[in-house]
Amino acid sequence: MATKHDLIIQYIMSLEPGATISVRKIARELKVSQGTAYRAIKEAENREYVKTFPRMGTIRVEKDEKRGIERLTFAEAATMVDGSVLGGRKGLNKTLSRFVIGAMTADAMEKYLSSDSLLIVGNREEAFSLAMEHNCAVLITGGFGCSDEIRQLADQKSLPVISSTYDTFTTATMINQAISDRLIKKEVLLVEDIMMVEPKYLYENDTIEKWGALFQESGHSRFPVLNQYDQVVGMLTPKDIHKTSSGTISQYMTANPLTVTRKTTTAYAAHIMIWEGIELLPVVEDEQLVGVISRQDVIKAIQYMKNQPQMGETLEDMVLSNFGSKRMENRIRFTGKVTPILTSHLGTASWSSMTMMMSTAAIVALSNFRQTDVVVDTFTVYFVGPLELGDILEIDVEPIEESRMYNKVEVSVYREKVLIAKAMLAAKAMRK
Repeated sequence: MATKHDLIIQYIMSLEPGATISVRKIARELKVSQGTAYRAIKEAENREYVKTFPRMGTIRVEKDEKRGIERLTFAEAATMVDGSVLGGRKGLNKTLSRFVIGAMTADAMEKYLSSDSLLIVGNREEAFSLAMEHNCAVLITGGFGCSDEIRQLADQKSLPVISSTYDTFTTATMINQAISDRLIKKEVLLVEDIMMVEPKYLYENDTIEKWGALFQESGHSRFPVLNQYDQVVGMLTPKDIHKTSSGTISQYMTANPLTVTRKTTTAYAAHIMIWEGIELLPVVEDEQLVGVISRQDVIKAIQYMKNQPQMGETLEDMVLSNFGSKRMENRIRFTGKVTPILTSHLGTASWSSMTMMMSTAAIVALSNFRQTDVVVDTFTVYFVGPLELGDILEIDVEPIEESRMYNKVEVSVYREKVLIAKAMLAAKAMRK
């Protein structure tokens, strides 16, 4: 028999995308307490069946985990500009294809309007009507509203009409910046994107013979261990078992293992696995096992993401953006100049930007030397001299200690052949 909690989840899933959800409404319609309704809504949000937007409330959404990062919904666009929804609320979860700035006459604007687009325009009622005719949503800048006729038409066609207090230029800038931030996040791969669902596992009261049978069946040798409440309490690997081992799993497992969640970044998981020498990590949600990730899967995913085109620039990209590189006999040399982004308020190169520039150059060089990604262990700066805006720099990165898993490089920065900064970086290689 389904519990009240399950019934609420089923009710939420039955709602049309765009429908608003509230604790009081669900409590009233399903005759449950507000506390029960609240907990169910939070779980539905964790499962991505609903999403809460500022000034709009909680809305039923379609779960679409693989939607492109650069593609937005109208609800997300409204959130970016602190917008209020005037009409067409049921269409908030639709994906928009492009933005159109209405800085022209209505006749000239018409050829740019298309379905699933968002028209950014001021208080121009004729532009609103034209957008509705072409199934185009509207973002009204300047905090202006619209007529009741437009509201009714928006509701009828499920085309959001959003009002923002910002001007058109500021609104467009905010949206562009938000899209750039999302493109950067494209590199931030999450555990849920690569984890193995429905993994094999053992219970702590199972026998060693059960591990052997599961090993033969699955071809895997490492398994999470659960207790009677299906909570992860240990890990069992071949290293824990001897030829003469007998008895229950609990006698040999590694208790209280490291775990990650669905939303943990893959890079963080990789760091933990390499640092601790772990081959398999359990993925948990509310202490329940939902999947596993292996070191091999993590490294493959990171290597794959490195090859994907990115439009957004991170801070590390920017500090070396104007530097060229050249591989020499025993080193890699980066050549470039001190740009405004590297300077402090005094007009000289800042300490933080110089240390980031040296560490980034070292990581890039190590990845080039070893043909693999690395995880930084230590970074030691010996000294940094003063540098002015426009100074031409040469950054030499030279290996000083190499092994299969551990590497050290020395970073030397020169200005007109004079040593101006020096540092040393040690890192571990990400090997399968």
